[in-house]
Amino acid sequence: MKLIVGLGNPGQKYKNNRHNVGFMVVDRLMEEKLPGIKLLKPDSFMNRSGVAVKREEPNLRFLYVVHDDLDIELGKFKISFGKGPKVHNGLKSIYEQLGTKDFWHVRVGIDNRAVSQRHSVKGEEYVLKNFRPEEREIIKKVIDKVVREVKKEV
Repeated sequence: MKLIVGLGNPGQKYKNNRHNVGFMVVDRLMEEKLPGIKLLKPDSFMNRSGVAVKREEPNLRFLYVVHDDLDIELGKFKISFGKGPKVHNGLKSIYEQLGTKDFWHVRVGIDNRAVSQRHSVKGEEYVLKNFRPEEREIIKKVIDKVVREVKKEV
């Protein structure tokens, strides 16, 4: 069975954060008919996501982890095997629990900072900010693209 995991933080406070784009994609996938696919949104905070993933005992060839990526511009995404962003606490937890990076990474871009802001706004602060109203349409469109692509992949 294929397992698609969306990373995010639980609770209303975090619902519209950039860091929760993985949850947003899985919420959208839940609207689709996907036989043979299990969807998971860990009920723990991001830095403990690996525990929930390991509990599922996934076949790594069929594990897709959907997450935000600050190294990719808002509105873009990449699907790659064994390659994620330089720093991501949710992925770090999964790597530690599974002992490998060798699974599918669905990397959704969330960076919309001006070049001048990239050094003044820390990444760990930026990912916990909500999408601005003008960004919500962009993220909705990229989520739809991600869903179409993931459906082809799985």
